[in-house]
Amino acid sequence: MYAVIKTGGKQYKVSVGDKLKIELIPADIGSQITLSEVLMLVDGENVVIGNPVVDGASVSASVLQEGRHKKVRIFKMRRRKHYQKHQGHRQYYTEIKIDAINK
Repeated sequence: MYAVIKTGGKQYKVSVGDKLKIELIPADIGSQITLSEVLMLVDGENVVIGNPVVDGASVSASVLQEGRHKKVRIFKMRRRKHYQKHQGHRQYYTEIKIDAINK
């Protein structure tokens, strides 16, 4: 059984026991969160697709840690114009573990 959820403007395919890094959620480490935007549920041959979300479905997860991703380096250059710009960015994330998929 797996579900497709939406959080932080992105979609993730999750099943019970998965660990994933999502956009930062204001939650304490070790706390339980409920992700209610379930777009699709698949249980063997039974497929339920939401319009846009599945009614009454949710995903329970526990917060493992918070951190920052690796640095993304941005380099801009205009040839023959003596213009170079260096920039970096590290995005914050929340790592969660999927505990249950509720129908």
